[in-house]
Amino acid sequence: MEQPKKNFKIVSDKKTRMILPNAITLVGVCIGLSSIKFALDGKFALAIIAILFAGLMDALDGRIARLIKGTSKMGKELDSLGDVISFGVAPAFIMYFWNLQYLDKLGWFVCLMYVVCVALRLARFNVNSEDEPSWKDNFFEGIPAPAGGIVVLMPLVINFSGLDDLYLKFNYDFIVPMFFIIISILLISTVPTYSFKKIVIPRTMTKFLLFGIVLFFGALLVYTFKILAISTFLYLCLIPVSYFHYKKIKKEKNITNDINENDNIEDIL
Repeated sequence: MEQPKKNFKIVSDKKTRMILPNAITLVGVCIGLSSIKFALDGKFALAIIAILFAGLMDALDGRIARLIKGTSKMGKELDSLGDVISFGVAPAFIMYFWNLQYLDKLGWFVCLMYVVCVALRLARFNVNSEDEPSWKDNFFEGIPAPAGGIVVLMPLVINFSGLDDLYLKFNYDFIVPMFFIIISILLISTVPTYSFKKIVIPRTMTKFLLFGIVLFFGALLVYTFKILAISTFLYLCLIPVSYFHYKKIKKEKNITNDINENDNIEDIL
């Protein structure tokens, strides 16, 4: 009797699903490292664009992993290690080669401080992400590492956008170190910031959302650094908004919990 043929598999189906998101993470790491090479060659515009693409890869890997059910502990740790390189080490080197190297020891000190804060922020995120999901999932503690890696490049982005010649006059020797210190503090702070993980859009608004996304990316292609500078500024403006929104929701949840606890109290005669 002929035996049924068995399909030969190098890896299991579950491990196959893990390969794609992990591969995307590693591609992002390579792009982040390439930004350092661009900065060494004095191609700072390409270095900024490389960091943006690394951020895109970081946004995709987790979502794709959840979509195809390919999440894993290895992927989680690999993502954090990649973030330290792409949004910690790479932006620090870019800004060091552009401006901070002329500040001697102070420039290197703020670079070290920033990278350490990125590492601490990611370590805290890995620990806290073990908690059960709740309404707090809509907020991060402090700004996330990818956002910090892009925001810390804002002085360089503004310089390339030409806005400093038209409307602003910056002393970059003062602005860049101060920006590094502020972003480092925001990374390790507990200030709640929007995570944009759970955005509910009414079906009637979907077409307007798609139009807005296309419009934004079209403008980003044409006016890359101007749009990037404005977007970064708007993100910074959202931080106080997210703080007060978080406090409002927390207060409402505490009131609701108190009411539920009082409802469960029984009078004993």
